[in-house]
This record gives sequence, C-alpha cells and structure tokens, in this order.
Amino acid sequence: MKKILSLGHWKQTFQLIFKIITSPTVALWEKGLFIIPVFIYWIAPDFMPFLPVDDIAFTMIVAEWFASRMAKKYNITR
Repeated sequence: MKKILSLGHWKQTFQLIFKIITSPTVALWEKGLFIIPVFIYWIAPDFMPFLPVDDIAFTMIVAEWFASRMAKKYNITR
C-alpha cells in the first residue's frame, strides 16, 4: 500500500508510460488502450453514471494497469 501512495512510484509509472507511448515497437492500437479511455473519461465523465470515480483516480488505475501490462509484453524497464 505504501508503494502505491508514494510519489516516486507514480513518477516511475508515468515515465514508463511515456516510454511505451513513444516506443515504435508498441502497436498503435495498444497505445490507444491507455489514451482513448482516459481521454473519454476526462472529457465526458457525466455520461458514465455508474462509475463514481474521480478523473485522477481513474487515470491512475488505468495507468498502473497499462504500464505493468505493456512493460511485461514488450520487456520495457522502468
């Protein structure tokens, strides 16, 4: 739990996401797995009434999932 709450952990996570998004080896549709849902939720959270999650919390949850999945699949290190 301490790890998830630390700023250092989130700094590394978003640095890893930047590496993944700018990497030419990662397929464009897989980059969209992070960008599109986050963008839609930030633009239109009121259209999803059954997801009572804050924009930042949603972004952090999806970021953690995306970073761990893509790092394992493409062997990208933090």
